[in-house]
Amino acid sequence: MDESVLQMRNITKSFFGVTVLDNVNLELQKGHVHAIVGGNGAGKSTLMKILTGVYKRDAGEVLIEGKNVDFSNYAGANAAGIRMIFQELSVVPTLTVVENIYLNNEEKKGLLNNDKKMRKEAEALLARLGIDIPVTQKIANLSVGFCQLVEIAKALSKRVKILVMDEPTASLSDVEVERLFQIVRTLKSEGVAIAYISHRMNEILTIADEVTVLRDGKHIITEDAKKLTIKHIIDYMLGDTERKAYEYHERMTNQHSQTMLEVKELSVDNLVNDVSFHVNEGEILGLAGLMGSGRTEILEALFGIRKIKKGQISICGKAVDIKNTRDAIKAGIALVPENRRREGLVLTHTLKDNLQLALFNKIKGNFLLSNAKIKNIAEECIADLDIKTNSIDTTISNLSGGNQQKVVIAKWLKNEPKLLLLDEPTAGIDIGAKSEIMKIVEAYAGKGNSVIVVSSEISELMAMCDRIVVLVEGRKTRELTRNDITGEGVVQHAIQG
Repeated sequence: MDESVLQMRNITKSFFGVTVLDNVNLELQKGHVHAIVGGNGAGKSTLMKILTGVYKRDAGEVLIEGKNVDFSNYAGANAAGIRMIFQELSVVPTLTVVENIYLNNEEKKGLLNNDKKMRKEAEALLARLGIDIPVTQKIANLSVGFCQLVEIAKALSKRVKILVMDEPTASLSDVEVERLFQIVRTLKSEGVAIAYISHRMNEILTIADEVTVLRDGKHIITEDAKKLTIKHIIDYMLGDTERKAYEYHERMTNQHSQTMLEVKELSVDNLVNDVSFHVNEGEILGLAGLMGSGRTEILEALFGIRKIKKGQISICGKAVDIKNTRDAIKAGIALVPENRRREGLVLTHTLKDNLQLALFNKIKGNFLLSNAKIKNIAEECIADLDIKTNSIDTTISNLSGGNQQKVVIAKWLKNEPKLLLLDEPTAGIDIGAKSEIMKIVEAYAGKGNSVIVVSSEISELMAMCDRIVVLVEGRKTRELTRNDITGEGVVQHAIQG
């Protein structure tokens, strides 16, 4: 018999006079996965941050196992057995894996930390999760995907009653997603209630028992996951009249266009070995592979972030020597990084300030930066990319994930690059914003520019790309044309090696 562990009743929350949650109800059962879905601004993360004490609710009540609770901070919720894996990574880059797992929760031996015990327990926990990294490794040396796995390990380091997972698989490969699902199934069998936020519909229908859809801060429906399809969920999220705007469409390119970028026998650190490929003018090329396949490392090498050990790079037939980001920008290359919050934006600065970062040459006055030019460029970016904001002076952290990503893309498009590198461009954003970003990229390529896309979502690569290069353990193993890509299974099989 199902047993309720959480009831959230008539939860209401406003920020600066704008209502983001309007009398929302949610109930979690022990041993169940309850998916919470909705577009940007639907209120999903806000609802969970109220549960975990990060935000204070304006109205409504929260009951844990029938007892009314009101957490004033995350520590209070934590002590009650509620843990949250945040969409925004909270790991500390300068600390090790084990130090992050036990941060503010250290095991003690007298007055001192019991380092030996914590290391042993951390190693056992990582082994349980199938994470093969040394617990003494510093977080700063790990990829975003592995940082996400450390976040999960941190949440599971103490016994939990309710586990909130906010986009937990956004940076994980398919193999890692299945590993996570195995852990979720184990937690279910132990009676843990899991609130699961994700934009990946197939994922939701695979792992969830119930689904709640929010739209514009309101509760739309709660239903048994077995009774739903992807079409049902999208219709509830967006409404029937909007659904067609988010369907994927194939694009046609000029097969006789000139080569924009040619890479020959590229080797980067010990992660990429003798990889060769090219991108034509007006073409969108995909790089497909599991985590550790070298996808991100190739983009970072092309942008001058990583040192190229060996290889030749040519732009429009002319050899270029990319030793740093300045060389890459001069060559007409731009990078939208995998982690927009850590590497693409300054979260405490305004939208206007973030747009300036790549555009100093365009906004210079006689001696100082021109405020008029800055204002004009910012307003053009907002209009061109339909960035939803109240003002160019809005702090960037107050925007939704999709609008933050548009700002990152906008600052580079205004720099008029020849080659745009996109690393997981739609990670952690809703289906509507995803469609908008894909259209922006396709329009950019339609002007004769070139794009390289790295994405863990095969359907996204299939929808956007004219060709797909497959990478396995740092080596190119296949190149798929549109005629080769007959279904997701073809690409999925290829990336397994």
